Amino acid sequence: MATSSKAKKKTVRLASGRKRARQDVKLNSANSSLRSHFRTVIKNVQKAVLTGDKSKAGDLFKDAQKVIDSVADKGIFHKNKAARHKSRLSAKIKALGAAAAAA
Repeated sequence: MATSSKAKKKTVRLASGRKRARQDVKLNSANSSLRSHFRTVIKNVQKAVLTGDKSKAGDLFKDAQKVIDSVADKGIFHKNKAARHKSRLSAKIKALGAAAAAA
């Protein structure tokens, strides 16, 4: 018997299982939306850093921190991952300020 590369999705027979499947669809869409928002706010801060606008980057970073913490609190990403992103973004903004002061 040859195994296919794509596994068939079985339908659930129990009512509790069907409900769980319905809830999973809803939760998956909510989590996907939050994950996408997380990536977007990080990209916005990075773009502001690339343009060299420290004040705009700082404002965007302040908003991004709230989103990053929120996503970590909900368990979508690990708290260490959130901390790593915040640390790296803050270092980039700080370096931007140091570069402006040196110039």
